[in-house]
Amino acid sequence: MKKYKATVRVGGSAVNTIVFADSPIHAKLLLQYSLGMNCIISSPVQTTNEDNDGITIDEAVATIKPLTPAQARIKSLQTQKDNSNKALKAERKRQTIQKAQQTIYNASKI
Repeated sequence: MKKYKATVRVGGSAVNTIVFADSPIHAKLLLQYSLGMNCIISSPVQTTNEDNDGITIDEAVATIKPLTPAQARIKSLQTQKDNSNKALKAERKRQTIQKAQQTIYNASKI
């Protein structure tokens, strides 16, 4: 078995992980089977035994904890609030820029 390192998406965040497999394709299939089809951010690359910057696939799977329904509702509401705040800030910036452009346009007419 060879040691392969890949970056995968676990719970919405990127994690460097290590998997032991016979080939890069085998490593990729192991990751997809364990974490899902769209989990791989960077393809598995063979590493040396001294290279230890990553976690094993078992540790990566252990970090995934499903939310309770109450936690999921709170997370959903918080995401909606954050998206609304971002949209509000973007609209304020857009209006500020539009007002400044109008001022420049009116000043250039004089």
